[in-house]
Amino acid sequence: MRPALQQLLDAMEGVPAYVLGRRLDIVAWNRLGNALTGDFSAMPPEQRNMAWHVFLDPAARELYDDWEGKATDVVGILRLEAGRDLDDPRLASLIGELSLKSADFRRLWAAHDIRDKGHGTKDLHHPVVGRLTLRYETLRPAGDPDQVLVTYHAEPGSPSAESLRLLASWAATGPAEGVGSATPAAPAEGRESPAERPR
Repeated sequence: MRPALQQLLDAMEGVPAYVLGRRLDIVAWNRLGNALTGDFSAMPPEQRNMAWHVFLDPAARELYDDWEGKATDVVGILRLEAGRDLDDPRLASLIGELSLKSADFRRLWAAHDIRDKGHGTKDLHHPVVGRLTLRYETLRPAGDPDQVLVTYHAEPGSPSAESLRLLASWAATGPAEGVGSATPAAPAEGRESPAERPR
């Protein structure tokens, strides 16, 4: 993570945002992104991965109204990553763990669909502010082809926009540890384990 990219995330106070690295590792986030999709800073480092979150975190099934669609997208992106580097041992380890622990992952992986992260709409059921309909956009920072910046926003004047403001207010009262990034640490059991960046 370039420090300037983390500074950009932190400056986007009203926009939930996070950065995904290769293998869908969650490498950075801002306070509102942390509050929207899950407390990244509280996750064990080896679980700070979007695919792990979707398939192995029970809270994800409650968060995403169309969990099946979200899961299908995640598997398609992992398929794309696997095609880019057939000899990535950490990706192979992640796929092996998900295959072992999730029948849904095994079913979707067998479909061989390939997708890339793009843009669209997500309907969420947040445990604090309830229903949210948010647009998401995926941006690739110049010079960092292995990272994508994912942002969410609500239609101006909509109930979701008001709910997002309430969530931002709620998140602002939380601890500062909710903002941060993860950087590679020593491999654990063949997988790279992100560790929270010292602040």
